[in-house]
Amino acid sequence: MNKREFLKAVGLGGLSLAASRALLAFRSPSSGGSAGSRKNWVWMPTDVRPSGDEWKRRFAEMREAGIDAVLPEVYNSRHAYYASKHLPVAEHWLETILPLAKSEGLEVHAWMWTMPCNVEGIRKAHPEWYVVNRKGESAESKPAYVEHYRFLCPSRLEVHEFIQATVTELAQYDALDGIHLDYIRYPDVILAEGLQPKYGIVQDREYPEYDYCYCDVCRKEFQEKTGIDPLELEDPSTSAAWKQFRYDKITFLVNNKLFPIARENKKLMTAAVFPNWEAVRQQWSAWNIDAVMPMLYHGFYNKGIDWIREQTEVGVKSLRGRMPLYSGLFVPQLTPETLAEAVDASFSGGADGIVLFSAQAMSSNHWRSLQKALR
Repeated sequence: MNKREFLKAVGLGGLSLAASRALLAFRSPSSGGSAGSRKNWVWMPTDVRPSGDEWKRRFAEMREAGIDAVLPEVYNSRHAYYASKHLPVAEHWLETILPLAKSEGLEVHAWMWTMPCNVEGIRKAHPEWYVVNRKGESAESKPAYVEHYRFLCPSRLEVHEFIQATVTELAQYDALDGIHLDYIRYPDVILAEGLQPKYGIVQDREYPEYDYCYCDVCRKEFQEKTGIDPLELEDPSTSAAWKQFRYDKITFLVNNKLFPIARENKKLMTAAVFPNWEAVRQQWSAWNIDAVMPMLYHGFYNKGIDWIREQTEVGVKSLRGRMPLYSGLFVPQLTPETLAEAVDASFSGGADGIVLFSAQAMSSNHWRSLQKALR
């Protein structure tokens, strides 16, 4: 599930020189959480209502509390919130907040949904672009779990080009520091344990209706590679080769199609990822980007705060110092006091910083607690 859906599930409701320096600093090996190289972030779901003065006040509050970088949601799979030429535009929000955040000394990384596409024009013109489950159902017409789970298939070149167009547009903003990929994965074949009761399901194994992708392109490519049609496997969930095929599809898209655009334009590229990466076919330890941000939302896995430290350690170890890891923390399930504990758990696990979901969920007391914890 994505961060916005997590909220719903629980009922809560330019720098060429500067960019070059930032890239060099960002690509240094993970510090294991050393204070001198930490960076702290916050996800900002789309919110076009506040005035410019109000955003300036909020950005100043974030900076004072110890936030270094913000991640505004500028494409949500339906509409762009920047001056896009290939997506339906709802508002020029990025153009409004970008100079305000920069004036407060904050980095700005544009947050975009990657694989889901709920653009009506694309759905009507290209239904074949969407993933198909093991039952033969397309996510375009019958998405899993929730209405917006209409994922595109990463095996299709046309899908690559569509996603590349969004990254390319965002990379043209001189003042933008980076591009942040969300939903860079398949639909969850198994939901986090704490979410399953919210949907009235029990997933004790990989069920066909949640298992993607079995479209003609994926099946043909896998058969050419292995001589096996995945639909003819007695139990596809036991096939390491079939799983790796799908991991590699996402990895290829990230490493070979998207990251080069960011690097060519001197932008950083980061991604929101899952700790249980196998469940979404997302082998992020193999990606060649600038940083990963695992969403360590402990409550959704029926775990305590110490689990954040454990998962941070696992993630840092898997990366072997290749890139920084920033621990994602879910504020609606954290009091100001337990937020401080979660921050400490992240750093104890070796994180290079933390990422908060979300700016809107942070109360004044949360900001004060964060400031104290970071200092």
